[in-house]
Amino acid sequence: MTDSFNNEQQMDQDYGSLKTLTVFTFVGCALGYIGGFWSFFKADKGVADMETAMSRTDLPDMAKKFLTPEALERAKLAAENKLPILVIGLVATTLCLVGAIQMRKLKAQGYYLWLIGEILPFIGTAMFINVATIYSGFSLIGVAIVLLFIILYTVQRKYLVNK
Repeated sequence: MTDSFNNEQQMDQDYGSLKTLTVFTFVGCALGYIGGFWSFFKADKGVADMETAMSRTDLPDMAKKFLTPEALERAKLAAENKLPILVIGLVATTLCLVGAIQMRKLKAQGYYLWLIGEILPFIGTAMFINVATIYSGFSLIGVAIVLLFIILYTVQRKYLVNK
């Protein structure tokens, strides 16, 4: 009885935190798919809403800080390039999902697929909108989360023993 318990504990230790990280990745992928389609279908409305809000004079000071001409220009670029941004987002999210599934099977190639899927949206954003979008406002939260996950998964690479 204790041998099976010890074997079970050993098996969990061989995974490290990979199972937990991959569950978070699955949730992130679901949000990525939903957010990608949401952004695609609401891009034009977002630009119109931003233009309407910028024309209002009774905006609080905090809202005025976010509704700048630069932000409007970035929103217009995102709306103009919504199809390539959607495609890049879907490809990146799928790479993350497939990579996470492979990492649950302890396959080392899953890490690289996942990593490409994490970095690809930043390349797409830089290509179709501009690099400043990545490093401004609430986008910094996304960058911080990606960097955190890259660090966490990289630390757990030692458990990826299958080719």
